[in-house]
Amino acid sequence: MAAMDVENVEKDVDKRTLSSFIMSETKDLEMTILMNAVQLSCKLIARACRKAGVASLYGLAGTENASGDDVKKLDVLSNEIMVNALTNSCVCALLVSEEEEDPIVVPANKRGKYCVAFDPLDGSSNIDCNVSTGTIFSVYARSTAGEPSIADILRPGTEMVAAGYCMYGSATDFVVSFGDGVHRFTLDDSVGEFCYFGQLKIPEKPKTIYSCNEGNYSLWDKEIQEATDAFKAGPKPYSARYVGSMVSDVHRTLLYGGVFYYPADKKSAKGKLRVLYEGYPMALLTEQAGGVASTGRFRGKVGRIMDVVPENIHDRCPIIMGCPRDVAMILSKYN
Repeated sequence: MAAMDVENVEKDVDKRTLSSFIMSETKDLEMTILMNAVQLSCKLIARACRKAGVASLYGLAGTENASGDDVKKLDVLSNEIMVNALTNSCVCALLVSEEEEDPIVVPANKRGKYCVAFDPLDGSSNIDCNVSTGTIFSVYARSTAGEPSIADILRPGTEMVAAGYCMYGSATDFVVSFGDGVHRFTLDDSVGEFCYFGQLKIPEKPKTIYSCNEGNYSLWDKEIQEATDAFKAGPKPYSARYVGSMVSDVHRTLLYGGVFYYPADKKSAKGKLRVLYEGYPMALLTEQAGGVASTGRFRGKVGRIMDVVPENIHDRCPIIMGCPRDVAMILSKYN
């Protein structure tokens, strides 16, 4: 065997997969089964995204989802994949999807202790032009007895037991937290497994990047406008980076630093992003990576995203998240 082949085999022996990592770190069989269902879904969705063109999966499905957004064909497929995998894992009781108007109660014979909220394909509005997309999820343990209800999941983000996302780009990255830091895995297509990459932390010397939909500038409150102007002012102005796919923008922010924000505005008083399957999971990951996740001014005060209590399963909240330096600068404008 060639020296290079021997070296590669030795590296393969040391690879730690997502399943083995979760089992050893959580010691929770049901959580391992749940994450196996999630990662299987992500592998299938990643394959669907790669084959979207040849499989005629580009374009609209001709409907709107529960949030009023146009639904893509890949949205429909991704949602079916997630619902099917989570239901058949037999460890879930209640499912909330961006694509479903109402929560899905898992049949009694397949019911477990977890409730999962998810966005099956975040960023799908740009899928036709090959922008990076992703799947976002948050996990709760049931809090009530009897028949599962929305009371099991309409709870503060501080009560989540796990959250994460999978990003479909040049590589397929799976990022997850169980409240003990942020762990990053990358899909090795040659073996079909997510392999451990390491812990993900916002750098101590973060890059100077601001990320927002600046087309909404005229609709923002004056504090957000002033903060955005400040990022662009001075001898060393910040770089603007905005993909329009939350998974991509947050992933970059966690890796490089900077700040991502989608604030409330005159058109959307609660902001655009959903609490249960966008705000909460990304806030947990940001905080566990050493960052800050705030709503900015919301419901009469400036607060933490994780403390927001949603009023319905598709409720929204403003989002400001990133490295402490830049979030603090934005929040200082409210003083």
